[in-house]
Amino acid sequence: MPKKKKRAAAKARPAKKKWVLYVLRCKDGTLYCGITNDLERRVALHNAGKGARYTRGRGPVSVVKSWPQKNQSAALRAEISFKKLSRSGKETLLAA
Repeated sequence: MPKKKKRAAAKARPAKKKWVLYVLRCKDGTLYCGITNDLERRVALHNAGKGARYTRGRGPVSVVKSWPQKNQSAALRAEISFKKLSRSGKETLLAA
């Protein structure tokens, strides 16, 4: 009788991706802020016209800055805080 294969106790899981707050500059000079756990994929979606409605007609976009966040909840709070800043406040934070 064939032996049954034992299941691996700990299956190899891909590492969890960290959440980030990111800021994009659109070709018209405007800023777009968002969160994601896969920045490269998200920027590619924005540039392909499949990202946020705001960036669809304003591409190509480029990443100005991104900040790692502890989790999705922290990323959402950071996004809200960033969006509450004035344009000059946003530019000052991005220049730092």
